[in-house]
Amino acid sequence: MALNLNHFYPLRIWLLGLRARWLRLRLGVDADPSLVSSMSSRFRPGDRGSIIIGSETLVAFKTLIYARDPITGKDKPVKIGSRCFIGGGSLVLPGVTIGDQCLIGAGSVVFDDVPPRSIAAGNPARVIMRDVEVGPYGRLPGHWA
Repeated sequence: MALNLNHFYPLRIWLLGLRARWLRLRLGVDADPSLVSSMSSRFRPGDRGSIIIGSETLVAFKTLIYARDPITGKDKPVKIGSRCFIGGGSLVLPGVTIGDQCLIGAGSVVFDDVPPRSIAAGNPARVIMRDVEVGPYGRLPGHWA
């Protein structure tokens, strides 16, 4: 019997669950248990609960989310809504609120709030589309169902 990557799926689920617990207990990230975050994504909260992430959200690889303002040293909470997708290599700066059902393009630098049901991309991130319908983990209807 040949091995393929599907044989490692239970291990992947276990590791992601372990990472979610570590984010909650060690770093104080207030994340819903359904959060899926890449092992290479980074969270830099200040105080416990300064990063809040809603349900059915996916944070892709090499993403940095931090809540402590490096200039003032004060915490500015970051809130990410439910059913969001944060693209790979993105940077979410302190004090940002990303609404429910938002997609953030890969490599975006988000320094301002993103309204719900929007797609934002770029450096700096700008809203490029509004009133989008988004499924779990940022999936668009009819795409990769």
